Amino acid sequence: MTLQIFNENQVARTSSEEIRSLTETFLSGLDVKESSRKLYGRTLRQFFIWVGSTERNLSQMTKADIAEYKSHLETVLKLTPQTVGSYIVSVKKFYKWVETEGLYKNIAEGIKTPRRSQTFEKQYLSEDRSLRLLEHFKGYSLRDFAIVTLMIGTGLRTIEVSRLKVGDICYMGEKRVLKIWGKGKSEAEKGKDWNFVVLIDEVYNPIKRYLETDRRGARSGEPLFTSRSHQNQGEQISTRTISGLCKEGLKAIGLDGKEYTAHSLRHTTASLLLGNGRNVLDAQRVLRHSSVNTTQIYTRQKEKELRVTDAPEAALRHLFSRIQ
Repeated sequence: MTLQIFNENQVARTSSEEIRSLTETFLSGLDVKESSRKLYGRTLRQFFIWVGSTERNLSQMTKADIAEYKSHLETVLKLTPQTVGSYIVSVKKFYKWVETEGLYKNIAEGIKTPRRSQTFEKQYLSEDRSLRLLEHFKGYSLRDFAIVTLMIGTGLRTIEVSRLKVGDICYMGEKRVLKIWGKGKSEAEKGKDWNFVVLIDEVYNPIKRYLETDRRGARSGEPLFTSRSHQNQGEQISTRTISGLCKEGLKAIGLDGKEYTAHSLRHTTASLLLGNGRNVLDAQRVLRHSSVNTTQIYTRQKEKELRVTDAPEAALRHLFSRIQ
């Protein structure tokens, strides 16, 4: 395989070992979590395997070749748009880096990642269904009841619930709050610039009962919610377990469609806030979105319902009633 060295304006023969070394240098310089670094490494390896299997000359490749690679992922391997996007992002980052280093031309510039298709719209729960879900858990599991109450009452994501520590429950003035270690944040970042949700008594009390009954003597630095499996008993509860228990509860109350997931509870928080007199900005604060546009994705369906139930057109009824 050959690579064009633009700073020397010549083509150099590059071995697989040299490509591996270059890739490792690229990966080591990424300011990302280790799991993300490994993902970039795996997807880049697949790209170079494809280049070799199609007997392409890297020094002569153009944007059209990258587009063909993308097509290969979509039509031959039939990967999902999300997976294809992951592969293409790795290639784009790699070529951007090597051009910055003055090594190779960025032929991946302008290649678009596919839109993530979704054949169903994530649903939220009405107030009645939220009560039914809570009643389902209240009867037999203090932990699961506390988790679902917390998720509906604060809009926490599964990863945020999983990461909670006992000591994250604290006070700001006279208000009880819960420190949040958000998506994409490291544990060190949580200590420096933490976010929070307010814990009203009705949401805190199930957590308190769970700690007093199942977790007596739990220390500040220990996980707030722990696993019950034999292999991981007492350790931090996993996001898979949280998702599973939410799905089980939703099925139990008759909501068995793909559109009902653990994330539906976050959607439900926004819906319940809007339905109880709060606005989109209030929902944004609770869900901790950096942009209100993100919050509106959750609230759009609720706004449609409110548009129908509280139709402005009804204000004209008096006019037409006078001639009927």
